[in-house]
Amino acid sequence: MGSPRITKQVYGTIGNTPIQKYTLTNKNGVSVEVMEYGAILISCKTANAEGKIEDLTHGFDTLDDWVNKNSHYFGASIGRFGNRIAHGKFELDGQTYELATNNDPGGIPCSLHGGAKGFDKVIWKGEIIDDSAVKFVYTSEDKEEGYPGTVTASITYSLNDDNELMWKATATTNKKTIINMVHHSYWNLGGNPREDILDHKLLLNASSYLPTNKGLIPTGEICSVKDTPMDFTSMKRIGDRIDDEFDALNLGAGYDHCWIIDGVNSSLRFAARVEDKKSGRVMEIFTDQPGIQFYTSNFLDGTLIGKGDVAYDKRTAFCLETQRFPDSPNQPSFSSTSLLPGETYTNTLIHKFSTRS
Repeated sequence: MGSPRITKQVYGTIGNTPIQKYTLTNKNGVSVEVMEYGAILISCKTANAEGKIEDLTHGFDTLDDWVNKNSHYFGASIGRFGNRIAHGKFELDGQTYELATNNDPGGIPCSLHGGAKGFDKVIWKGEIIDDSAVKFVYTSEDKEEGYPGTVTASITYSLNDDNELMWKATATTNKKTIINMVHHSYWNLGGNPREDILDHKLLLNASSYLPTNKGLIPTGEICSVKDTPMDFTSMKRIGDRIDDEFDALNLGAGYDHCWIIDGVNSSLRFAARVEDKKSGRVMEIFTDQPGIQFYTSNFLDGTLIGKGDVAYDKRTAFCLETQRFPDSPNQPSFSSTSLLPGETYTNTLIHKFSTRS
């Protein structure tokens, strides 16, 4: 992955535990900050077309705010199971497991992003593993948040001189369980979190998506994007049809759905491209996962104060979360999210940054 410079410092403490922050910088001036709490990406700074360096992510300035205010999962490494599990229940080998129901859109309760205290709210152990990568490790004990099996999870962030930021998750277990680890940064390529992202243009390598019920749980259907506002198979302005009278958009107050990435599942492939004409920034996404959740921060409302005392308003950022399908354990037609002893789960996600005039 090249040889950027990595520095390490104490970011703050939780109780008596110091939390390390790592800064990765490449020869082009791209810099990324990550930390042991939540294996969170604190910031990602790149140049615009005129060379101005700006942070492209929502978040907070202090560790205390990350711990106490991050209800929207800014920059988080999500687990054990990212996205939603209907009614906080799933079955494995005839046994029903119950999870915390910490979200209820449309009045339908679900377990969201790992439950009350998911992987984004625990302390990981960080280590610089080479000149371009930092690895975080966490052991999730059997029955933590209701999930079976003791899981050893790792998150590795790496940055190369081609401006590729890689987030790679792995996990092993001593007992059959389910796993769906997800990266959850909120991006604004304009570098100004006061402005919305509706003028950004998006291409998704996806000809179908998963419709949901009013609880934003997939129904099990797979629908074509053709002739709908969900069609980003060619470059489209995000705001063009976001407020159309269309069931999927009405339920999610905008885009908040999982698209099925075209191509061979489990192979690393192109998933998305986002362009911001004003700044000239471009971000491409590559993944080995079957799905990508596109979310337009519909539930931000200006009450949450983030970096630089900015109030984060609705649609001031987007998320592109590569993952296995939401609610897969309860959907027989979806691919399995089970992990067995002796197997290794992986999720590889690459963000590649560039500019255009």
